[in-house]
Amino acid sequence: MASSNHTSEFLVDDTPFADGVREQMQAIIARYPKPRSALLPMLHLAQAEQGYVTPAGIELCAQMLGLSTAEVSAVATFYTMYKRRPVGDYHVGVCTNTLCAVMGGDAIFAALKDHLEVGNDETTPDGKVTLEHIECNAACDYAPVVMVNWEFFDNQTVESAKDLTDRLRAGDDVVSTRGPKVCSFREVERVLAGFPDGLAGQGPSAGPASLAGLRLAHERGETAPPVGPVPAATDAKEA
Repeated sequence: MASSNHTSEFLVDDTPFADGVREQMQAIIARYPKPRSALLPMLHLAQAEQGYVTPAGIELCAQMLGLSTAEVSAVATFYTMYKRRPVGDYHVGVCTNTLCAVMGGDAIFAALKDHLEVGNDETTPDGKVTLEHIECNAACDYAPVVMVNWEFFDNQTVESAKDLTDRLRAGDDVVSTRGPKVCSFREVERVLAGFPDGLAGQGPSAGPASLAGLRLAHERGETAPPVGPVPAATDAKEA
């Protein structure tokens, strides 16, 4: 059975940010016409530096954007990809939404809790794997799906998922079903902050199951109907 929360048993950096991070956040702000639009990628950068959105990260974002810490906290707690407690090197998300669940996602999640001896949103004592059940990731054609740091692992089984987590904890190079080698949580967070890692384009963007409808349309000579003229905007007062 899953044990009690292990998250506090490994160390994650919660020290003040270095000057270089402030410069990187300023570069993010410069991308947008309105500074506060930069908050989402700035929070990802904060996670990349400290492993989760710490109070120090919230404070820095608030200072740089002229916002209150309450405003930044409201955003950080609304979106589930922002974590408010330490995350391991590999965030393993098991889809337990309807189709994945009935195809085996529930069984995979239950098995991984026992195998890793953690509960939902808990981290193994070695700090390697954080396990979480997640909502639909639009990969129903490959159900059941497991994601590692937001990279897809399609058509999983209980045994393949357990083997996956074992390889992650052992430090093996792990390649996703349709992408590059899996990077660490912090490395991926830098990409989400808008700093490319040079791995874009490695691996297929879509597989046979996703493209089945397109293949049938080509075989049958089917095409989408033409797009008609865009109607003129109607004055609200005349409507």
